[in-house]
Amino acid sequence: MNIRKILTKEVISLDLQGTNKEQVIEEMLDILTAAGKVTNRKAAQKAIWDREKKMSTGMQNGIAIPHGKSDCVESLVVAVGVHKAGVDFESLDQQPAQFLIMTVSPANRTGPHIQFLAEVSRQLNDPSTRERILRAASKDEVIDILAG
Repeated sequence: MNIRKILTKEVISLDLQGTNKEQVIEEMLDILTAAGKVTNRKAAQKAIWDREKKMSTGMQNGIAIPHGKSDCVESLVVAVGVHKAGVDFESLDQQPAQFLIMTVSPANRTGPHIQFLAEVSRQLNDPSTRERILRAASKDEVIDILAG
């Protein structure tokens, strides 16, 4: 999968401001909406929150992957956010989430969504990669790191 085709500067935030899970998810939805990746914000929001209610998407190692499926997108859309202080995401290891990857994918397609998450998860499982992203000075640098 070519991460550079999916991940562009307008869907990356190096400085998420929300102080809790709800605020950060809404902030990331705003990023996708402002970038024109999501045309029906309410539908995307419902998909993300419906999934989050089933089980927190906070993983471990400071990673959270809020995601949902909706017909409001024709193909996989992604936003990446960095929260330097971290935010409680009810993660498996109880650590705050600093790296947030939000995806919305079409309801009838699973392949691209799984492929993208597998690739990004592989990158983020490396502690040095996470450290490089935290220190990244530009959105281009984050893309370069994740496209590894």
